[in-house]
Amino acid sequence: MPATSRRRKKPARRAPRALAGTVYITRQVHFNSAHRLHNPAKSQRWNTEKYGLCTNPHWHGHNYVLEVTLCGRPDPETGYVMDLGELKRILHRAVVDPCDHRNLNEEVPFLRGINPSTENLVIAFWNEIAPLITAGRLHRVRLFETPRNYAEYIGPDSPAS
Repeated sequence: MPATSRRRKKPARRAPRALAGTVYITRQVHFNSAHRLHNPAKSQRWNTEKYGLCTNPHWHGHNYVLEVTLCGRPDPETGYVMDLGELKRILHRAVVDPCDHRNLNEEVPFLRGINPSTENLVIAFWNEIAPLITAGRLHRVRLFETPRNYAEYIGPDSPAS
């Protein structure tokens, strides 16, 4: 009796299931910058009382850590809210490249005329990052000035704004 070959049918290729739900993704980047907290409309005494060593006319620096969070639903084809590699490229273009190893008061065009407190920086960074986001929604910009001090901004539409 001749042997019969049995071929198994390959199952039809199907896209993986997409799960419904809102997800928050965060990318962290680092940069180093100098700055001075100073209000030129006030006296040096006032600035020293308000800012202490941070108003040193010879500047001081920080090793900043920037965290940016997006929210959205994962794309059914990729499973991503946004490719984190693309988010990294956006953060470098918008913030790291212009600010790294720079004097924030004098060398960063989008910060000209702004007192570069951590609070002001998170708002300025949001304004630079938001137009570049192509997937998901910008949810939060958090900036660590030191491991124990940070500010975060949830955007202009947050209840606190």
